[in-house]
Amino acid sequence: MRWPRSGDARPGVTVVIPCYNYGRYLDAATGAVLAQPDVEPRVIIVDDASTDGSLDTALRIAERDERVTVISHTVNAGHIATYNDGLAAVSTEFVSLVSADDLVAPGALARASRLMLAEPSVGMVYGRPLEFGDDGPPPVPERRRANWTVWRGREWIAIACWRGRSFILSPEVVMRTEAMREVGPYNPALPHSGDLEYWLRTAARWDVARVNGPVQAEYRVHDANMHLTTFAGMAEDLRHRALAFRGLSEPGTCDELPRHAALVARAERSIAREALLLAQRELDRGGDVDAASELFRVAGEVRRSSLRGRRGRAVVRRLRRAHGGASPDAVHRGLEAARRQLDRVRWTVWRHLGVS
Repeated sequence: MRWPRSGDARPGVTVVIPCYNYGRYLDAATGAVLAQPDVEPRVIIVDDASTDGSLDTALRIAERDERVTVISHTVNAGHIATYNDGLAAVSTEFVSLVSADDLVAPGALARASRLMLAEPSVGMVYGRPLEFGDDGPPPVPERRRANWTVWRGREWIAIACWRGRSFILSPEVVMRTEAMREVGPYNPALPHSGDLEYWLRTAARWDVARVNGPVQAEYRVHDANMHLTTFAGMAEDLRHRALAFRGLSEPGTCDELPRHAALVARAERSIAREALLLAQRELDRGGDVDAASELFRVAGEVRRSSLRGRRGRAVVRRLRRAHGGASPDAVHRGLEAARRQLDRVRWTVWRHLGVS
């Protein structure tokens, strides 16, 4: 689709920045928002009783720029309550939730808001995130022509259930504030998969769109979030993913969606399959047997019948070999090498299409 031209109106976009002991990142995070062109940016920093001086930094930033406001917790309330407190204070037409250690990419807020102005049925827009580390300055995103994809909400949910995963890191999302109000607050019962459950709830009521081409956010990878990138750390993530998808069956969440029970079952099968595949991969690369055993247990917890299938039986055989002291053979190591190549293909597809 042709990208919509900017009009005379500059839509208001508030970026809520939750912060706990990330004061060292606040200047960069707020600066990236306030420099956004073609919108009226606002920032709400919510400090969750930080102990590193984050609140003082936030107050100094607010003193310098009236577009910044600060909410402070006297007692640490956790990240879900911090999100909800910030979102409740939003009064602009559009809103984004961006962690203090991440950055909004140049022009991202205008692209997302213009898309939603052109597509009234869309309640949530995401795009391509660019990962970077603490070992150097954030990368400068390359300039790319923008176009967009719009999914009916139920279509996007079906794709997510088919894969059993989220296609979104988080800082790349911009929402229509009307949609955010309708969806309601983040669920405090899901501290590890609250974002995914929130996107699913949104898609149950609104259409979903993606900005294709330019980077929409820069996601910082560091020690505090690296646990989700290892096989061993995936077990808890998979458990909570299953809980997020099961939320689709909650009364009132998506009663208008036919076959929602079938969609949840599809997501459970996908998550169980992924747990078993990760267990296989851990064993095929000669990794941690305890981590593989935990992933095997997760598959059974999510969908017991998965353990009786071909992949479940394959993991059992590999676990027996590993417990017997046998190392993975050349065939199994070759399989893992092929899977790494497939990972790269899927990453490329996701990078361009936003789903994979």
